[in-house]
Amino acid sequence: MSVRIEKSGRVTTIILSRQEVRNAIDPEHADALQEAFLAFDRDQCADVAVLWGEGGAFCAGADLKSLTARGIATEENRSTHRSLEFPSGGEPVPRGPLGPTRLTLGKPVIAAVEGPAVAGGMELALWADCRVMAQDAYFGVYCRRWGVPLSDGGTVRLPRIVGRGRALEIIMTGRKVPAAECLAIGLCESVVATGHARAAAEQMAQHIASFPQVCLRADRRSIYLQHGLPELTALQQEWENCAGIFRAEGAAGVARFAAGAGRHGAAHSS
Repeated sequence: MSVRIEKSGRVTTIILSRQEVRNAIDPEHADALQEAFLAFDRDQCADVAVLWGEGGAFCAGADLKSLTARGIATEENRSTHRSLEFPSGGEPVPRGPLGPTRLTLGKPVIAAVEGPAVAGGMELALWADCRVMAQDAYFGVYCRRWGVPLSDGGTVRLPRIVGRGRALEIIMTGRKVPAAECLAIGLCESVVATGHARAAAEQMAQHIASFPQVCLRADRRSIYLQHGLPELTALQQEWENCAGIFRAEGAAGVARFAAGAGRHGAAHSS
């Protein structure tokens, strides 16, 4: 299967496996990837997802050869292309060209990046909450050379992560952005030895999954909801977002701490 799911405890790893095209994505695989993440979000036994590309490449973006062979820009296929456009009447937003990039999930996703994550593949990694990169991994808006615009959130998420000026430079030049630079500018959260990105991302995922999840998801949600709001409005929204969380999880946690658990930053130690 070109998109498959593997589970370990409360961590779900979603794997792209189209090694012959460096895990580039065509419409069928975009559908499969979207459904895999929707299934993860529905799964009450899963808390954190890892997205990984098999075979030494994260994702080379859209499968342009496949799209060309299908005549995606021809008159008879324009209706299919239009189906990915945003509706005007409040209907559900369609999937992104590469799949889940327009989803707002209630649980964390970590991208485990080996090799190239370019064009739409970079956008797919930016959609994740965090990115773990191998030493030889890299990002890049390589679609710049073909006149193909970013349409999976790259122009929205990249400046929010690294700032407008840096994002403009990366997007307009289309240059390679190696892992070491990504770490320096905040475009990834960790750089590990080549071949170890998946294991490191899954280790991070297991750590995140070890905490009380109602509180963790509320804090994660608050970070996304506050973007662009005035500070006082954001603070009010933070308070409203966490209402009831203390009763749901916090009171029990405080009682465990008072009894000696979780000292010195440990999740479950006594």
